[in-house]
Amino acid sequence: MKLQRKNRVRALAVGALAVSGALALTACGSDDTTGGSGGAGAAKPANIKCEGKGKLLASGSSAQKNAMDVWVQNYSGACKDTEINYQPTGSGAGVTTFLQGQTAFAGSDSALKPEEVTKSKQVCKGGQAVDLPMVGGPIAVGYNVPGVDNLVLDAPTLAKIFDSKITKWNDAAIKKLNPGAKLPDLKIQAFHRSDDSGTTDNFTKYLKGAAPGDWKHEPAKKWEGTGGQAASGSAGVSSQVKQTSGAISYFELSYATSGKIPTVKLNTGAKAPVEATVDNASKAISEAKQVGKGNDLALQLNYTTKAEGAYPITLVTYEIACDKGNKAETLPATKSFLTYVSSKDGQAALKALGYAPLPTEIADKVRSTVKTLS
Repeated sequence: MKLQRKNRVRALAVGALAVSGALALTACGSDDTTGGSGGAGAAKPANIKCEGKGKLLASGSSAQKNAMDVWVQNYSGACKDTEINYQPTGSGAGVTTFLQGQTAFAGSDSALKPEEVTKSKQVCKGGQAVDLPMVGGPIAVGYNVPGVDNLVLDAPTLAKIFDSKITKWNDAAIKKLNPGAKLPDLKIQAFHRSDDSGTTDNFTKYLKGAAPGDWKHEPAKKWEGTGGQAASGSAGVSSQVKQTSGAISYFELSYATSGKIPTVKLNTGAKAPVEATVDNASKAISEAKQVGKGNDLALQLNYTTKAEGAYPITLVTYEIACDKGNKAETLPATKSFLTYVSSKDGQAALKALGYAPLPTEIADKVRSTVKTLS
């Protein structure tokens, strides 16, 4: 009887998942993943070619968690013999784990450093790790200021806020950018990531590039700013903003969307302040240049664009894998999964989640490179 009961409960759970589908996953505020079990209610994309069996382990960027949830759900729904287990531990932790040979691929919001490429040769026998851009999108600056629904900031002001040089919401610099707003005499609670984070790396690259006179720290995955408070992962900092009066932080747009958190518009020098949207981020990402060599597709983003409607605080998340020397037991599933996520169907799922699909030219290069992994 107990077994029948368990089966009945499980059947009900699967039915509920089928109804909620990907939408429920995008609203998830946790950094936990569903692994391969989320595929029960997923529609089977026509282009998925299943190869390999067993469990595929991967970890890294929490920025792409919401995208990865849906990709894993769709892939697992089509490929019953393969379980994709992606843990959003943060870019730094994901790269470290990959370089230790513990995962099939890693997610990172920053391209590998030269010393990391060198170290990867110990894991990628006869080859090395390469950066495969897979997810693009805006880094939103979310805030919680009672009575303020429309907030404009620029790079110098953001730099001062996150370096504890501006500490009140009614500071003169903020007032100047928001002449019609009723800014309260409220302490600013600036939150940053406690873990090594590619989101932090990209956000501080923007501050350094667009406001070098006000942000003296070097861009890095580890937070270098003065003061502030820390929380783990994109889910952690966005949750703190949602529940803390006076808070501000940086995280991917999908977290702002799912958490219903208002986001800052940027004064970039364009005619009008630019909102953090997928389309506006795509305009900025389209200006990126490939700086990786050969099959390494690392990109250099333009954080100082003044183009109309271009939102410059963007990131590109890379899947990092060996070009040669992948483990024989995981190579088929790795290529199969990465082929799907880089496909037109895989990329088409991103926009509804608050991410920017890759520009066509970059996506074509990624697909070609994935085919050559060995």
